[in-house]
Amino acid sequence: FASSFGGLQDTHPAYPYVDGFREITILENDRERLSLIEKWHTDMTFRPNPPLGSILHGVIIPEGGLGDTEFLSLSAALEALPDDLKTRLAGLEAEHSFEHGFRESLAAPGGRERLAAALRDNPPVYHPVVRTHPTSGWQCLFVNCLFTTKIVGMEDAESDALLQQLFEHVEKEEFRCRFKWQENSVAFWDNRITQHRPVNDYWPHHRKLQRITIDGDRPFYAP
Repeated sequence: FASSFGGLQDTHPAYPYVDGFREITILENDRERLSLIEKWHTDMTFRPNPPLGSILHGVIIPEGGLGDTEFLSLSAALEALPDDLKTRLAGLEAEHSFEHGFRESLAAPGGRERLAAALRDNPPVYHPVVRTHPTSGWQCLFVNCLFTTKIVGMEDAESDALLQQLFEHVEKEEFRCRFKWQENSVAFWDNRITQHRPVNDYWPHHRKLQRITIDGDRPFYAP
């Protein structure tokens, strides 16, 4: 099914995969394996060509309605900004960093050794702050608090303040929806124009999802 939409990405640099199917990433947490990703993000923006989208399959779901996934619309978030701020953002670029996004994993015992190849293979990259969707032509914000570290060409204080403003803006309730998992549920989202985050309210229960990710193109801005 996923291959109907494009090429499939190989193994994720930080997660295990299903034996015999390198394209299928395992996202599994329980009492011993805590979820370290809690922030809103667009998947793998630390790559030059972030994914087009991902398909997520619920294999083991905690009982009682726990472990949902929230999504938000980056096009709606951009549209809601004041016109002068939209003009200011147009044409800017921001840095996205694997090291920044996986800093908790890297700080764990043995983390830098385990992820040494991923660090080597994923240096910081630069993407437009406002991205044009390649199919619809819609404009959207393309920064996220997990991987975006700074805006190119700005002093650190100005960059930090602007990014924090944007991070807080996109998280507003008016841009969100919530996906409630059941066993064998499937979620499919456009990674180019959304963010998501897990709701980590299920510890110490067992939650296991499997994800397959579709190749994307290099982000661009077209006025």
